Amino acid sequence: MVFASPRAIEIHSDAMVEPGAGQVLVQAEMSAISAGSELLVYRGQMTQEMGSQADSIFGFPTKFGYAMVGRVLETGAGVSSTWKGKRVFACHPHESHFLANPRDLTLLPEGVEPESGVFLPLLESAVNLLQDGRPMIGERVAIFGQGALGLLTLALLRHFPLGELVTCDPIEARRHISREWGAQHSLDPADAEELRNCDLTYELSGQPGTLTQAIQATGFSGRVVIGSWYGSKRAEVELGGSFHRSRIHILSSQVSTIDPPLSGAWTRERRMLVATSLLDSVRPQRLISHRFPASAAAEAYDLLDREPADVLQVVLTYE
Repeated sequence: MVFASPRAIEIHSDAMVEPGAGQVLVQAEMSAISAGSELLVYRGQMTQEMGSQADSIFGFPTKFGYAMVGRVLETGAGVSSTWKGKRVFACHPHESHFLANPRDLTLLPEGVEPESGVFLPLLESAVNLLQDGRPMIGERVAIFGQGALGLLTLALLRHFPLGELVTCDPIEARRHISREWGAQHSLDPADAEELRNCDLTYELSGQPGTLTQAIQATGFSGRVVIGSWYGSKRAEVELGGSFHRSRIHILSSQVSTIDPPLSGAWTRERRMLVATSLLDSVRPQRLISHRFPASAAAEAYDLLDREPADVLQVVLTYE
């Protein structure tokens, strides 16, 4: 699957290639479409600073995607035959077959289905958001944005002994899920004026205009963790008034790195193991709202682009 130009998806066919030395051939079972960074690519709103996976992306045509689950079909020279038949996760673009080095794959535990495994990037991002925000006992925490990432962040935070856990999203169906998943209150952003003095606030909506609301909801010496990536969209924020006196900490959070104070004990591999261990308890597959065959990927992206209120998580399936 190729992003040929803004809002244009093409399906290309290439000859199958045998795995070389140190490689395995993976047959895709399912991949998840990111409603954040992938929609920015789809709309042509990407920038050259997209992150570690996309450093080589400068324009169209391009491949993109990072939530793939499949089974190892063949192993190349130097790779143990025990890999054959194993279900694996890969940060790889949407393709029916692909070659990979085993060190770039995450071996999924027995019993983990593709519907669950494709959420590993989002669940790892949620783990990273908690590590960056460092929630503390008794704190008042707010999450702006209840898409898939916001809901998974909520699913982890609800187990903390917080003083209050509040969410905001303009879509009523998402607010309903948010309350079911453990939010004490879930507000429409239009009613967020009442939300004040939070110790920790997450901005996960993907909308630049929401950042000012998140800052305004944060109290003295509070933390605002920005997990959204806005691409080429500009975030105009109000930094006068109470912000000037509030000593608020604004933190960028991105899963491609580990927060330096934690890097002595934590690696990306350790964080991924934690995320993998959470799949059974979190059950992220509950968030899948739409399934499309990979051949109909153009329809999937068009739906996400035009009707975001009707979509939570879209996955592509491969025969």
